Amino acid sequence: MSPESTGQNEHYLRVFWRGFRTWRGNRPFWAGLFTMVGGLPIAYFPYANMHLGNITLAMSTTAGAGSLIIGVLLITLGLTMWFHHIVRVFAGVAAILLALISIPVANIGGFLIGFLFSLLGGALSISWAPGEPKPDAVDAGALDQTYKDAGPGTQEPEPEFQSTAAVPQQQPEQYDTTVEADGGRHRAG
Repeated sequence: MSPESTGQNEHYLRVFWRGFRTWRGNRPFWAGLFTMVGGLPIAYFPYANMHLGNITLAMSTTAGAGSLIIGVLLITLGLTMWFHHIVRVFAGVAAILLALISIPVANIGGFLIGFLFSLLGGALSISWAPGEPKPDAVDAGALDQTYKDAGPGTQEPEPEFQSTAAVPQQQPEQYDTTVEADGGRHRAG
């Protein structure tokens, strides 16, 4: 084996982690995760019982089914953000609206835990935009060093363009200057 073929000797966890990072970087991962984590307490707390010694506190309310529906919808929206990131804006707006609706319906939004996580996930989903790789970025460190070496009172250097394609010159359009007989108006109006 040659030293250049390191890909064959990599551990399968490292390969899996690299693939996961690539997958995670192409979608609003944290938005979906926060939205799903926010849906869990909203759906869970209305059906939970807390035991304090011999006393059982039931936190169920009359809106238990509404809480369950809101929680399941938030988990579904979180998965939608992961696997159908094209509709991330819709999923984010829906997550924010469901988080707001969970305040009066689901035990103050899952005791504010689910509300805050869902609100944050929806906001992250709306603000996420897919990144595009930069072709060849100028080294920022070398550019900063150039500015420092220039001294005060000197002009900043012009950025170098590495494009080899020629930009076609645009010709002005030729407009028809003749006027129609009806003054340029439509016949229907």
